[in-house]
Amino acid sequence: MIPENLNKAYEIAKEKYAAAGVDTDAALRELATIPISLHCWQGDDVGGYETVGAVLSGGGIQATGNYPGKARTVDELRADIEKALSVIPGKHRLNLHASYLENGGKFIDRDQIEPHHFQGWIDWAKRNGLGLDFNPTYFSHPKAADGFTLAHPDKSIREFWIRHGVLCRKIGAEMGRQLGTPTVTNVWIPDGYKDIPADRTAPRERLNEALDALFAEPIDPAVHLDAVEAKLFGIGAESYTVGSAEYYMGYAVSRQKLLTLDAGHYHPTEMISEKISSVLLFCPGLLLHVSRPVRWDSDHVVILDDELQNIARELVRSGKLHDKIHVGLDYFDASINRVAAWVIGTRNMIKALLIALLEPAAALREAEAQMDYTRRLVTFEEQKSLPWSAVWDYYCACKNVPVGMAWFDDVRRYESEVLSKR
Repeated sequence: MIPENLNKAYEIAKEKYAAAGVDTDAALRELATIPISLHCWQGDDVGGYETVGAVLSGGGIQATGNYPGKARTVDELRADIEKALSVIPGKHRLNLHASYLENGGKFIDRDQIEPHHFQGWIDWAKRNGLGLDFNPTYFSHPKAADGFTLAHPDKSIREFWIRHGVLCRKIGAEMGRQLGTPTVTNVWIPDGYKDIPADRTAPRERLNEALDALFAEPIDPAVHLDAVEAKLFGIGAESYTVGSAEYYMGYAVSRQKLLTLDAGHYHPTEMISEKISSVLLFCPGLLLHVSRPVRWDSDHVVILDDELQNIARELVRSGKLHDKIHVGLDYFDASINRVAAWVIGTRNMIKALLIALLEPAAALREAEAQMDYTRRLVTFEEQKSLPWSAVWDYYCACKNVPVGMAWFDDVRRYESEVLSKR
């Protein structure tokens, strides 16, 4: 039962949007079909569960803060994710790293992992109506301690990491088969040099060979999709990154893999919203890791800023959200309530998509086609005053999740009753 005040506000908003040529009911129907892939690593600061008390080590990434309540086990992590999902409207997905396996307390090295180590996650996802996405874990391991993995000069170490990637693809495919929705398995490596290299070509040649070996076995795209992810730099790899934007653009186009665009993995003045339309012309698909860089790839919690809204607009305008685009989040803030961090970022991503779906696209395209740039600018600006928030509140109520800040009260209770006792 939708509260009367929300119904009234929605009807007013619906009328205003209709005058601008926008069908709010259609926008909400469309919004409900767009899943966001939540990242499991927000819940435990990228530690994983290979060993008891695991913490992030290496890879040029860093979780900062010591807020209490971090998930210490897989069961705690799942409970925290369920709490987050309970106050997020819509049906979504979960993005797992290989280091989040269930090994029964026995250490399993990364070139030995199998689908059964993730069967608990698959069963949990099935019960909760979620799809799963996956990532090989190329950090926090002795064989990655010197900053190189798939591009390592030592062939035996490269082969170890190739085996890990091959097994991760098989695990991802099994997830897709059992859940009935394709798993996107994303390859990101930290390889690079802290200082100026003498040879920029050889590591990329080694990476080419390693990736080709990793992807050699074809997998049915109905159950599994491959993606590759670039990065500008990392801590300890400030001067040279093997898997740069230019490298992976070339690799994804030439091998027809999905390209992953992470909002923090480019020069500070670059925006991934500007790249989306170009990538979709040449790659078979696109994976987004939506984050918020602050001065560097710091992976702050996603807020409803201009870039997030621009990303969402480009996704909606592309018309390819359902067949070529996969939306995931990637941030890890250990300075605030971790469940709240998931909720803030995911609800903001959905809000941005709603705002994009409420754009008077037909009027804007018509003005642009007629080269009436004055009307185009006026339309852009006037739509900013339209009451999208009333549509959002109505959507939350329809999906039986808290409206406004009421979700925060729920999360605070969970913190008091569960997180504070860990």
